[in-house]
Amino acid sequence: MEWIRDDRPRRIKLISTGGTIASRWQGTGYAADASGDDVLATAALPDDIEVEVVDLFNVNSSRMTTARQLALLSAVHEALADPDVAGVVITHGTDTLEESAFFLDLHHTDPRPVVLTGAQRPLGTGDGDGPGNMYDALQVAASVRGLGVLVVFDGVVHAARGTVKAQTLAAAAFADPSEQSLGKVGFARVDVRRRPDRPAPLALPRAATAEGPGTLPRVDIVTHHSDGDPLLLNAAVAAGAQGIVLVGTGAGNATPEIAEAVAEAVSQGVLVALTTRVHSGPVAEMYTGGGAVDLVAAGAVLTGTLRAGQARMALVATLLSDVAPGRRDALLRDLLNGPTRAEPALAAGGSGSRFSGAHASPAARQHAALR
Repeated sequence: MEWIRDDRPRRIKLISTGGTIASRWQGTGYAADASGDDVLATAALPDDIEVEVVDLFNVNSSRMTTARQLALLSAVHEALADPDVAGVVITHGTDTLEESAFFLDLHHTDPRPVVLTGAQRPLGTGDGDGPGNMYDALQVAASVRGLGVLVVFDGVVHAARGTVKAQTLAAAAFADPSEQSLGKVGFARVDVRRRPDRPAPLALPRAATAEGPGTLPRVDIVTHHSDGDPLLLNAAVAAGAQGIVLVGTGAGNATPEIAEAVAEAVSQGVLVALTTRVHSGPVAEMYTGGGAVDLVAAGAVLTGTLRAGQARMALVATLLSDVAPGRRDALLRDLLNGPTRAEPALAAGGSGSRFSGAHASPAARQHAALR
């Protein structure tokens, strides 16, 4: 693999959205209030990198909304409209970072990287991890190509797809429980071991353009449990949900009564995606009696190894797309389970970046094992 090298200073656009990395003590707890410039000032800059800061909004990411994610998507596309920008870094709270990253990745068509990072410890703390994460994210954004949207945290490079917050407070906050990370950052070097699997990217939705978000689709998450019944699923439909993520037990199981409720929801045009509350592994059609066999027969779409937050974003992206209602089910299947090979990763600049190998997705391996 030959790397592209360029000795010019690399311009990075930094989009600040808040989160712990921008949080300071408010008297009773921490909240995001620092500007992107304040956050950037805490970190050293990699050699030959210039940074331009955009303060998009400043919130704890538990307050993330689809409207804000659409604004972020629009800001990323605007940043990449400048051919002199080498890449984009987004500072984001860790609570919903996995959702925003995946949503951006579903619409990312540019070979230049978009890198999300943040912190587990607030701004200005003595053992803060924000400065190191910022440095690494800038290094990655200036170095790699063709990897889509990335999450860089605690020295590790993750693909957007499948990566979730795995630790509430520890510095190594993110992981893909069903797949290896893409690589690591260290000693001014980015080492990439594989390419991510990504579906064909979607066009920028109309709601992310100058027309504004307008009325956005309601998509709810309902979790099954012992004594679970269709009450909450039916309530979501009654509230106007156009999409529902059903979080089953085991490999994606519920009850006959819930399967009936899914069939009724689907008959009303509601998209239903089936995931699991189990930490890792794919959902699979194994059991009847209200299991995934019956839920799929009722019209639910399996999410592969994607968990609830990212499955929800696939539903949102499907509902915001321009495809006809009759084709939404097929599009949702593609976004959840139909990755195609990304273009080979390329690096620009003297980062010493490295790429090696590619391997089958975990969903493909599991499918082969079950056949």
